[in-house]
This record gives sequence, structure tokens and C-alpha cells, in this order.
Amino acid sequence: MASVTKPTSCCGKTADCVCAKEATCSCGEKPALACACSKSASENQVTGARCSCGKRPAQACTCSRAATENLVVKGESCACGSRPKDSCTCEIKASGAGLRAHEIDYTNLK
Repeated sequence: MASVTKPTSCCGKTADCVCAKEATCSCGEKPALACACSKSASENQVTGARCSCGKRPAQACTCSRAATENLVVKGESCACGSRPKDSCTCEIKASGAGLRAHEIDYTNLK
């Protein structure tokens, strides 16, 4: 059985996608995608460009990488313009479409 290696670049930290665990609803009370405040209708689903962890919209990250992730893209950007060219997340589908070759989406794993 082949083993799967988690990408070390996941969220720019370690092999564990730390910011996927840290990401919260914008009101900060619950984990991202499990929002229970008045913004839950819009925040419990994310479409379009996302933070590197995939749980928040691009440039609206709430993890410890927010200062880096929420910067306006300078230089070359991906097609949607919300992320740097080498880290596009313009649309990640449940099927995994939109992932790069050999990339695994760990954002919904616990």
C-alpha cells in the first residue's frame, strides 16, 4: 500500500495544515464553516478564491497567517486575481477539481 505524504507547504507551516484547524468564523466564536452567529448563512459555505487552508474566502483569513494571507496580491496573480500565481485557490470543488497534480485537500479532515 502506497503512503501519502502531506505537503509541507500546507498553510505555509508544517505537514499538518495548522491554519485549517485555527480558522474561525469571522465573529471568532466557532471554527470556520461551523459558524453559529448572525453571519452563519454566508460563512458556512465558501465559493470562489479561498485562503490557503480552504476554509475562509481569500483575503478574509482568520488563522495565524492572516497578516500574510490577507495582503493584496502584488505581482503575478492566479486567474481570479485574489491569490499569488503559485498558490491559486480560485475554486476548489468537493470533487477535488481545482487541486494541483499530487495535491490532497486536507481541509475537511479532523
